[in-house]
Parts: sequence; C-alpha cells; structure tokens
Amino acid sequence: MSRSSKVVLGLSVLLTAATVAGVHVKQQWDQQRLRDGVIRDIERQIRKKENIRLLGEQIILTEQLEAEREKMLLAKGSQKS
Repeated sequence: MSRSSKVVLGLSVLLTAATVAGVHVKQQWDQQRLRDGVIRDIERQIRKKENIRLLGEQIILTEQLEAEREKMLLAKGSQKS
C-alpha cells in the first residue's frame, strides 16, 4: 500500500469515527433536552394548579372581606338613623 493510500485511509477512519462520535453526542444532548422539557412541563402544571388554588383562596377571602364591609356599612347606617 502506498503512503498516500495509507494517509487517505487514516483520514477516512478518523473522519468516520469523529462523525459517529458527534452523532452520538448530539443524540444524547437531544434526549437530555427532551427529558428537561418534560420536567419543565410537569413543574409548570404543578405551578398552575397551585396558582389556581391560591386564586380560589383569594376569591373566598375577598368575598368574606366584602361581606364584612357590607355588615359594617349597614351597622353604621342603622346607627345614624
């Protein structure tokens, strides 16, 4: 085998090995990104449920506050009469 043939063969082997390694690294990176996306979606759903629960509590507290204010206004109105 001539020297140039050995060089070409060596470069081809190196290029092939680098391509295979690069593809494997990219696949692992893509899989990790997909897993991270699922985790972020689950966290987002949990935060959404928590926000809805807090909003419900806020609505109840607001209704209670408005009822108390209404009672106070009625009490003040009846005292003036």
